Amino acid sequence: MKTNPLRMLLMVVSATAATAYSQSRAEEGHGLKAARPITRLMWQDESNLTVRWADLTRGEAGFVLTPQSVSGFPSLDAMQQSFVQMEDANGVVVVGIHDQDNGNFQSGWVAVHAGVEEEEHGNHSHWHYKKPPSVMVSQLGKDQGNPAHVYEYQRDILLANDKKNGFTILPSLALLKSTSASVARFYSGGGNHITLASVGRKVCYATWADREGENIGRVDVVPISSESGKGGYQLRLPTGGLHGATSNSGRVFFAPSDGICWVDADTSLVKTPKTAEVHHLSLGNDPTTGKPLRTGAFSNHENFVLFTTGANDNATLCMIDAKSPKPTVQRLSVPVPEGLTLITPKCIKTPTGKHYAFLFSDRRGSELEESLIVVDLDPNSDGNLSDAKIAKTIPVGASKIVGHGGHHELCFSANRRLACITNPGDGSIWVLSLASLELESKFQVNGVPSRILAIGG
Repeated sequence: MKTNPLRMLLMVVSATAATAYSQSRAEEGHGLKAARPITRLMWQDESNLTVRWADLTRGEAGFVLTPQSVSGFPSLDAMQQSFVQMEDANGVVVVGIHDQDNGNFQSGWVAVHAGVEEEEHGNHSHWHYKKPPSVMVSQLGKDQGNPAHVYEYQRDILLANDKKNGFTILPSLALLKSTSASVARFYSGGGNHITLASVGRKVCYATWADREGENIGRVDVVPISSESGKGGYQLRLPTGGLHGATSNSGRVFFAPSDGICWVDADTSLVKTPKTAEVHHLSLGNDPTTGKPLRTGAFSNHENFVLFTTGANDNATLCMIDAKSPKPTVQRLSVPVPEGLTLITPKCIKTPTGKHYAFLFSDRRGSELEESLIVVDLDPNSDGNLSDAKIAKTIPVGASKIVGHGGHHELCFSANRRLACITNPGDGSIWVLSLASLELESKFQVNGVPSRILAIGG
């Protein structure tokens, strides 16, 4: 029987195409045997000031993580520059860059496309990992105001330009369309070490860090909507030293040197400094120094604002219901040994309905073992956090704190089933199950992995 060469060629082409299609489907999460992406991790490596990434995958042999560097990320000077926070909005990751010369060397920001695309399907999404992360735009120079804080509000990225007494808004959707620094919008407001709280893309509250002088306790209320034809105004809090701001449920919260202050958000700019009522919530006094207790940063979980305060046996996780007609501070004692300090919690609601807060106890000039403290925020699921309790304490690897960097960090996969933990002091990333609160895998990635994001699920 003679073989038809054309028929054989068509059979080979067909088989090759079928194999390629099967591999493609497997890569999108529909295959059973190939390693499937669970989420894309991006983290700052403070050893050489690079951003690295890897797809966390799971195949028949378990989890796999293969680190790579983001191609095209600008070369930075570890002696002159440092990372600040980085945030993600719509797959755009913005990294803040600080310099040691008050912004006169090279400060600013870098926007990276994460390379992950979301395809919405009603009540769920499909995530496609088609491209590696790539730099969209790099904005570094002597005129960027030495950013110290980076925020995400309403899918926009905000940077505090401390040395310019203002802030920059990067709309992520606009950046996706133009990939140009021209989409950045600068607003005057705030001063020195600025913290920001944006509400509804209409107004932003920008703080001043002064502890004395004419700007003590000052908060600038700045219109940021193009539709607003009204000017802003200034608030005065009873104490200064502001370092922390956030918004939740139509209210804005501040962290001055004494307790917590809050105001109703004025999105229509109808109030004045006299009519905008400032409320104060005391946190008590430090039993050793006698000074008022305070905090330095907030996190949000649904309608609750969370933060930590106090030290050692008096260390406390605090929770405020921002929707309450009369907000109060709920407290959970989270004692830590002398030489450790609690850092700002990160919160998640798991697919099974559990509400968790995760707090690291990091070193303060000691060699003590550090840990991750898991708090069950609502054990009886009644929406009231008064029954919050510590669910588990997990020993972690070492931190490597220098300045504001080198702390442990944690992020969650989009399907809310896994948390990923960085250990800067030993160059590792760990994977934690949110169902069992057990460690699933440990990866040696080397360097100093610190701030980390998970994009996609």
